[in-house]
Amino acid sequence: MGTAARDRLAHLLAGDQAARSDTAMLRLPGDALKLHVADVGPVTLPVRAAQAKRLIAAARPALFGHGEETLSDTSVRDTWELTPDQVILGGASWDAHLNAALAHFRDDLSLPASSSLRAELHSLLVYGKGQFFLPHQDSEKHDDMVATLVVSLPSVHSGGELAVDDGGTERTYRGSRDDLVLVAFYADRRHEVRPVRSGYRVTLTFNLMLTGPTSTSDAGPVELAALRLTEHFTSRASSRYGGRDLGEPTRLAFLLDHEYTQTGLRSNHFKGADTERVTVLREAAEQVGCETVLALAEIKETWDALPAEESWRYGGYDDEYDDPGDDPEDDSAYDLNELIDGDITLGWWISPDGSGAETINLPLGDHEVCAVTPSRSLTPYNSEYEGYMGNYGNTVDRWYRRAAVVVWPKEKSFAARAEAGSAWALRTLLNRIDVGDLEGARSDAASLEPFWLHIEAHALTPALEVAAGLRDPMAARVVLAPFHLEMLTAEHAPLLAAVARVYGDPWVQDLIGSWDSARRSVGMERTIWVGDTLLSLSQVLRESEAAPLADHVGDRVWRWLSGRVDTWVRHDHTDRRRSNLAELGRPLARLLEAVSDESGASITK
Repeated sequence: MGTAARDRLAHLLAGDQAARSDTAMLRLPGDALKLHVADVGPVTLPVRAAQAKRLIAAARPALFGHGEETLSDTSVRDTWELTPDQVILGGASWDAHLNAALAHFRDDLSLPASSSLRAELHSLLVYGKGQFFLPHQDSEKHDDMVATLVVSLPSVHSGGELAVDDGGTERTYRGSRDDLVLVAFYADRRHEVRPVRSGYRVTLTFNLMLTGPTSTSDAGPVELAALRLTEHFTSRASSRYGGRDLGEPTRLAFLLDHEYTQTGLRSNHFKGADTERVTVLREAAEQVGCETVLALAEIKETWDALPAEESWRYGGYDDEYDDPGDDPEDDSAYDLNELIDGDITLGWWISPDGSGAETINLPLGDHEVCAVTPSRSLTPYNSEYEGYMGNYGNTVDRWYRRAAVVVWPKEKSFAARAEAGSAWALRTLLNRIDVGDLEGARSDAASLEPFWLHIEAHALTPALEVAAGLRDPMAARVVLAPFHLEMLTAEHAPLLAAVARVYGDPWVQDLIGSWDSARRSVGMERTIWVGDTLLSLSQVLRESEAAPLADHVGDRVWRWLSGRVDTWVRHDHTDRRRSNLAELGRPLARLLEAVSDESGASITK
């Protein structure tokens, strides 16, 4: 079997990846910066211990973000913070040095040459002996923020190294006793400040904003990318295991290397190699008549894991060497062997122009995904290791959050979006019906059939409206097929009656029969529905001049209920027989109230 078109596309987009980096460092002379702090006065560089203590006296314990919360926990972050309004930066050459450094970082971080970086002071931090900040990611505090800049002020100290995850490789940066050490890294890169062993580590932190044009004029091999997209969408895919034919793909999701928030994707500010790759994909998609959206993906991978040699040597057999601080879920405790299973689900997307932002739930197949950097090379935001259990080996679950460019042919646009959310699909069909585009609505409705399988009950109301408006029995049947009998309520009765006026009572009765027979097990859900809902449903159906439908629903319910009664009447266990027959009393009473007199007489005879 040849290499899939999606994999050849990923190889094409990889380009010269070895030359790219997610972090960069630069040194400036210590006298390039003059620093003044409120309630402290001028701060002489290098920072001496006495001045560091005065800075601490003017500072507050630093906070950190956790989800939507801002927390204070010295077991996670232990340092002192001064806010921007307390700090004045100056010096005859500081602005020139800083601007030159920002241009350097723009190039080293592979940002477009047409763009520029702007530094916005965020804080002044002081770390004393034993203080640290555990591994974390910086939040993107502004729509234009793409990176963080840390400026270590010259001081005499040991420890306090800044460690940054550079695409799976750790980069460690140390301060200087004489120079300013500037380190820039993308905001999504995990990083930490290790404990200070002696002295004081003093740093300035900046948010780096990306401004100006952010698309590359020379996007790269767009024509080849366009060819790969065409091959992908015109070649039949097969499953990873068993080779089952999956047909022609509906979409392709290209996973980006960096993490982005919804805000970051809205602003179209990409990082590093992602910038060029997004541009190439968008231009290639346009050439071959495809649409693109930006999406956020949740990824879970389950790996067969081999314990690392050091873990076996010291952790498995000799308690004397077992470090209580070792974490079995730390990546260093095991090596990934083979991928056992993986799930990728898109949870949100937005159009390139910033419109159409929508929360979705769209699982992707392997045949719909490609990436330059596999997830295993990135740092998971969570992992769970499970050791040898006797009947299966060591495994580790790893979770990632990644962004993606999702591409699909324009002619498959409705199906591609509809599979991600029933509400959007039904709303779009109703809009087309309202504007008189019945042919388009019918075609789109028919395209739902392959995946229109498990739809929530709240979608039944718009689905009935769509079915009546389509005036096409085959398309209407596709739209209504995935629902089941227990989803019907009195609120649906007028709409169901309207559908019957369009297609006839026999058509709707056959539909109701399919809703009933499609369910292998109804049990307690059916019992509750009959007791709580059947009577009001039947009453409104009769008021809506749909008595034949009410009678048909009653007949279906009696067929089920009589079977349950017969089963428990013949049951050998007296207590269970009595208990279960008692549970059927209320549904039977409601059924007798709901059906016609003729049907009721037939039931009770």
